[in-house]
Amino acid sequence: MPIHPTHYNPPFLFKNGHFSTIYSGMVRRVNGLVQERERIRLKDGDFLDLDWSFATHPTHRVAILLHGLEGNAQRPYISGSALQFNINGVDVCAVNFRGCSGETNRLFRSYHSGETQDLAAVVEYLLHKKNYDHIYLKGFSLGGNVVLKYLGEEKAIPKEIKAAIAVSVPCNLHSSLVELLKPKNALYALRFKKNLVEKLKIKQSQFPDKISDQDIANIVTLKDFDDIYTSKAHGFKDAMDYYQQSSSRQFLKAIAVPTLLINAKNDSFLGNQCYPYQEVDRNNFLHLEVPLYGGHVGFYDQNNVTYTEKRALKFIEELP
Repeated sequence: MPIHPTHYNPPFLFKNGHFSTIYSGMVRRVNGLVQERERIRLKDGDFLDLDWSFATHPTHRVAILLHGLEGNAQRPYISGSALQFNINGVDVCAVNFRGCSGETNRLFRSYHSGETQDLAAVVEYLLHKKNYDHIYLKGFSLGGNVVLKYLGEEKAIPKEIKAAIAVSVPCNLHSSLVELLKPKNALYALRFKKNLVEKLKIKQSQFPDKISDQDIANIVTLKDFDDIYTSKAHGFKDAMDYYQQSSSRQFLKAIAVPTLLINAKNDSFLGNQCYPYQEVDRNNFLHLEVPLYGGHVGFYDQNNVTYTEKRALKFIEELP
């Protein structure tokens, strides 16, 4: 049964989930990473910006990194992970989801927790335009849900994808939403909503016939945003339909690539349904680790290298 014991035991302050989360998102700085941007065109006329960083010596291994809600490829959890992969001989392709690279995407739609076609497009691009025979996927939060759903959907996964790591993943989106709407997470939810609404106002200027001032005024919670924009822009009936169809937990049973999921027990964003013990028990490709500490995409550790950055490298190095 691939449920792993954990050895993560951070300093006292970082045993507080909120402290760990805030430090990772607001305080941590990663120096020494050099990124090169490449834009790829998508079949629907939109684009993705990829931020590349490279190992010291030529390699046939690459890691695709996917950020979380309203993140980008410059967030410390992405740059820190990229730097550690590079140091250990793995190139990195850090994906900016549509509208997250500093430039608004062209279409009314953007990205969401269950959007796997853009990840598939990046994988296809790497296979046809680059010279990699070992591809690793690593996603954080929303990006982790995308990784897990992609691997478990009913389609052929390229043989070059050798492993995946998913960190702080809301495997059940509604369970996570319930937690985010609780008072303990009010400041996080407010920050997410503010960023999302600001982007929606830009969308409104692009597509005034699709978003009204009243629509924006009606967004009080994150669920409202998903009812008014996310669901409608991406083909779902409403927010609940979006959560049901896009949650990765239902896809875990079909994953057939070695995959490590790390969700901290004190992650205030995750509800009980985000810890898929039963699915892991039934699938030998799935590995679950539930540290007591770590917060949401936190996992502070010594020398400015997080526990999950170290753990990801150990996981791929131990593959047969």
